[in-house]
Amino acid sequence: MQSHEIVLARFGQRLRELRLRKNLSQEALAELAQLDRTYISGIERGKRNPSLRNLISIANALEISLASLFEDIG
Repeated sequence: MQSHEIVLARFGQRLRELRLRKNLSQEALAELAQLDRTYISGIERGKRNPSLRNLISIANALEISLASLFEDIG
């Protein structure tokens, strides 16, 4: 696995953790972020490389800072 794939996988795990802390389904998060549920699923599985615009939408939907999305993925 290449290093960018590792980071995407870790980010996906982080997103799933944050989503579950808010008791949100992938569908509910997707609706709040105005994204498709399959897109959220792809991010959580480390298969999608989200754009900055979409990361901002996700952070806003989770009511957290953009920086918080990246905590502990290093």
